[in-house]
Parts: sequence; C-alpha cells; structure tokens
Amino acid sequence: MLNEKRIRLMTKMAAYEENEGKKTISISNYFRGDYISFQVVKGALSATVAFCLVIAMYVYYDLEIFLEDIYKMDIVALLKTVATAYAAILIGYMLISYIVYSYRYTKAKQSLHRYFTQLRELQAMYEKEGRR
Repeated sequence: MLNEKRIRLMTKMAAYEENEGKKTISISNYFRGDYISFQVVKGALSATVAFCLVIAMYVYYDLEIFLEDIYKMDIVALLKTVATAYAAILIGYMLISYIVYSYRYTKAKQSLHRYFTQLRELQAMYEKEGRR
C-alpha cells in the first residue's frame, strides 16, 4: 500500500536535489574557511581584471589628451592615486565577497541539515514499515 506521507517527503526531497541541492552539495564538499577563501581569491582576481579594464578604457577614451599631457604629469602621484583606488576597490570587493560567501555557506549548511533530517525521517518510515 502506498504511504502518502512518504511519497510527499520523497517528492520534496527529489525537488530539492534537482534544484537547490546541486549547489548546496557542491558547497558542502568544502570546509568553511576553504570555501570562503577560495571564493574571496576568485573575487579578488575578477576585481583586478575589472579594475585593469576600467583603467584601460579610461586611458583609451582620452588617449590623445593623455599622450599630450604625459610629459606634464607627475607620474608618481598618478601611480599613487591609481594604487590607492585599486587597494580601496580590492579591499571593498573582498570584504563584500567574504560577507556574501559566508552567508551562502551558512545557508547551504542549514539547507543540508534539513535535507539530512528528511533522510532520517524517510529511513524511519521504511524501518517502521519493515517491522509490520
């Protein structure tokens, strides 16, 4: 005989595995520190690439003016300004990445805990039916 509660639970678990479960299971393969640091490093690399692209686009946009004024510029002050902007953007992006990925890891662990609770519940249903 079909157990409707067990079927509902199995359907709910299958839907979880198909959608959210793929992400959370891949996240759970890492330790918290490893996952967060890996994501922060990836974020730092992408922020560096984005910063370089923005600087390149800015120079390319005003290339003629930049080339005319390059001999009049204080290159050291320009490099200090660019380095300061880069450091500020990088630190901000890394901080935001840390917060976001800490939150995602925590939510994934909570979600997996609920999933494992449902697995234990399903196992108890099977054991209960087996005894009858």
